[in-house]
Amino acid sequence: MNQPNSVADTISIDQIYQAAVRIGGHAHRTPVVTNRTFNQLSGLQVFFKCENLQRTGSFKFRGACNAVAMLSAAQLTHGVVTHSSGNHAAAIACAARQFGARATVVMPAGSNAVKKAAVIRYGGKVVECENNEAARIATADKVVRETGANLIPPFDDARIIAGQGTAALELLDEVPDLDIVMAPVGGGGLIAGTCIAARAQKPGIRIFAAEPEGANDAWQSFQKQERVPLQSANTVADGLRTSLGLLNWPIIQAGVEDIVTVSDVEIVAAMRQFWMLTKLIIEPSSAVPVAALQKPPFDGMDQSTKIGIILSGGNVDPDHLPW
Repeated sequence: MNQPNSVADTISIDQIYQAAVRIGGHAHRTPVVTNRTFNQLSGLQVFFKCENLQRTGSFKFRGACNAVAMLSAAQLTHGVVTHSSGNHAAAIACAARQFGARATVVMPAGSNAVKKAAVIRYGGKVVECENNEAARIATADKVVRETGANLIPPFDDARIIAGQGTAALELLDEVPDLDIVMAPVGGGGLIAGTCIAARAQKPGIRIFAAEPEGANDAWQSFQKQERVPLQSANTVADGLRTSLGLLNWPIIQAGVEDIVTVSDVEIVAAMRQFWMLTKLIIEPSSAVPVAALQKPPFDGMDQSTKIGIILSGGNVDPDHLPW
């Protein structure tokens, strides 16, 4: 792990505390659960922070709610716009409805049908674009120019990072003696917020990230110690197919001990096992850190090790399960 730097320090723990107060009347304080059989199989004491039970079915509501809540009354009249292929899309639509603002969500044409339907259900307007990040950004910028709406990025934004960090605050408040905390990494908003929150609550805690092998730009960045943009993504974990954010990377570089990668076969197996053992629904992105528990350095750890995992979401299409 590297030493913190000035870029990583631009988002403070105070911003996360303020976000926790700001979203307190809107976001759920999700439960932390354990499973005896799972602990026996993994050889660890595992505590799952169930953001799959958050509003809109993912942790994304935390950051979206914080960002929308920080807009002035005048700004809210112009609405909000974002670009997202999944959970952030629904989160923005729901958060905007909470504060009386209209939401426009730019989504690739091939986005998950369940997640697209959720945006519409929460009152958002879907604008489709080509299936690449450049098209998403360009289309969102066009909406901003035409409507004056406030752009809220999906992960590379201080308001979003601060909101996501509230999940780790709650986790450590409930289980303060954790040795390790781990979360999946895609764009990096969740793990960046987790780094800041966890390190402030417990300075000696170890922080790990987990990533699909088919979208491993964070792992590549960690190996080279410089941000490596994602060139292509081929993974069942659709929520992690985004390139690591510019603002998130130095925070992750400073705070994460290591990034563990897992294959799609391992992700699907972990997802299925988790469903069967806990009776809780998680999506493939949530299963990424669950699968990582079977790999180094976790597979050789002492059985007394307490590890907290943030389950990022539970939005899956029941007609298109990965097994």
